[in-house]
Amino acid sequence: MDIYEELKRRGLIAQVTDEDQIKDLINSGKATFYIGFDCTADSLTAGHFMALTLMKRLQMAGNKPIALIGGGTTMIGDPTGRTDMRKMLTREDIDHNAECFKRQMEKFIDFSDGKAMMVNNADWLMNLNYIELLREVGACFSVNNMLRAECYKQRMEKGLSFLEFNYMIMQSYDFYYMFQKYDCNLEFGGDDQWSNMLGGTELIRRKLGKDAHAMTITLLTDSQGKKMGKTAGNAVWLDPKKTSPYDFYQYWRNVGDDDVDKCLRMLTFIPIDEIDEMAKWDDSRINEKKEILAFELTSLVHGEEEAKKAQEGAKALFAGGSSDISTVPASPLKEEDFRDGKVDILQVLVSSGLCATRSEARRNVQQGGVTVADEKVTDIAAAYDKDFFSGDGVMVRRGKKAFKRVTF
Repeated sequence: MDIYEELKRRGLIAQVTDEDQIKDLINSGKATFYIGFDCTADSLTAGHFMALTLMKRLQMAGNKPIALIGGGTTMIGDPTGRTDMRKMLTREDIDHNAECFKRQMEKFIDFSDGKAMMVNNADWLMNLNYIELLREVGACFSVNNMLRAECYKQRMEKGLSFLEFNYMIMQSYDFYYMFQKYDCNLEFGGDDQWSNMLGGTELIRRKLGKDAHAMTITLLTDSQGKKMGKTAGNAVWLDPKKTSPYDFYQYWRNVGDDDVDKCLRMLTFIPIDEIDEMAKWDDSRINEKKEILAFELTSLVHGEEEAKKAQEGAKALFAGGSSDISTVPASPLKEEDFRDGKVDILQVLVSSGLCATRSEARRNVQQGGVTVADEKVTDIAAAYDKDFFSGDGVMVRRGKKAFKRVTF
């Protein structure tokens, strides 16, 4: 099976501009393609997973990835899918975030011996002269078409700033620049970026002629990736300091039943035929599939050793506390959490990160959703001394899926 057919079977292709050319290009290993990553945080998230694994798949098939760090475009901010304007970051913040991205990407992409490139669009966007840019590319963009673009619709309802309005031009200019500088002939991105990406192909066609357009091909991956990696409103980070390997494992272990097969296809490197067979398993084996998914993805990001530790911790956890819980990451209480030698259950929940506030903790206790060392706690005044948390500590649970090993 060729790589293009595999991408289709894995559900990764949403829209294409020139399918026959794309198919020939990537199947022959002749694509030099890019995916852009704006530096809005100091870590990539599970929402970037699809893009990273896609780059790895295509590189394994002989194609050359370009990881574009958006040091310049982050100064503007992508309005796609936003109801408000993004926080304005300083150049120093953006540069720091870009360095963090680089370290994480190296786990997925082989940058040795010219097999891949990592570039920062700040290197060309920050030096542009505004008047020259307007003269060079401004006439290639129709304001009417831009206003109809899907990426702007949601922002138009509350007010789209002129700053954000320029984002499409900047992203299009990236493709135009890299087509000439690096022979980049293919762009990948989420399907919510379709308008921005078409802007790049149109700019190249109009500026460089039809022959250039014939080699300017845009393929989009499903924006499902941006829907992944969110839990309780918080991002699931690839940086182990922000999301521990154990919590990362637990996130994927707890994905919805309807999403397991999709995640296995889109994100893992398990052969697609094996995944198709797993899709036929009856419902009694759904947890087995989730464990496979969690282990594969944790291994990919954090290494097999950390994945095994996370798996062991999860098994100990769901064994009802009868097994060794030392492999579960600890959430230590501090001296200041105790009053007169005791810490109440509300403070335990807040300090361990299971609840954001004491009010939220109180609601969870009153609703019967909290257990400590396998005992349900219904009294908001319940308190414990330091010795109770000695040794390996105790498991504290909120609801069915949120657990912490609390120590002192």
